[in-house]
Amino acid sequence: MGTDDRKPVLGITGGVGAGKSTAAGALADLGCAIVDADVVGHEIIQTPPVRRALVARWGEDICDGEGRVDRRAVGGIVFADAAELAFLTAQMHPPMGARIGKRIAAARRRDDVRGVVLDAAVLFEAGWDALCTHTVFVSAPRGQRLERAAGRGWDAAAVARREKMQFSLDTKSRMCDYTVENSSSVSCLCKQVRTLFREILHSVERS
Repeated sequence: MGTDDRKPVLGITGGVGAGKSTAAGALADLGCAIVDADVVGHEIIQTPPVRRALVARWGEDICDGEGRVDRRAVGGIVFADAAELAFLTAQMHPPMGARIGKRIAAARRRDDVRGVVLDAAVLFEAGWDALCTHTVFVSAPRGQRLERAAGRGWDAAAVARREKMQFSLDTKSRMCDYTVENSSSVSCLCKQVRTLFREILHSVERS
């Protein structure tokens, strides 16, 4: 069975703590399959070619007691140095993009899937927006984003370091086709997502 190209692929992006995963979850409730770039990244960083490249550059200290790459150790290196981040992304993004593309295609072949969501903080930086039919920016006030990030163990400085290495939020917002606001309740965000998905499905049907 071939891929159904009529099924939309929504790329979701936004700042740290904006609520990308919550928006993706709302779309999952509407029948979409989710492809999480973070999950794919966790898989790719442990593959032998990538592990060898990272250890060759940074040494065995980036590995845990079982010989697996410690992502926290790698993060401490790359989010402090743009050149090291560039090296990491050069190793990671091509195989990640290939795997993401395969998962999107597989999801579009499923009869029970109405659309596919790619949840990716670096959607545009990695060029993965090319895999999507529509792009969505999840917006939230900085204070709320920092509060949510703190719940994941990230302080304001850690958030700033990560976002400094990405496109600005204003740039991401302008590059996206749609924006949803996550400044109120989860139910409010989900209502926006439902409206947006209906609009996208109607546009696909008309095309």
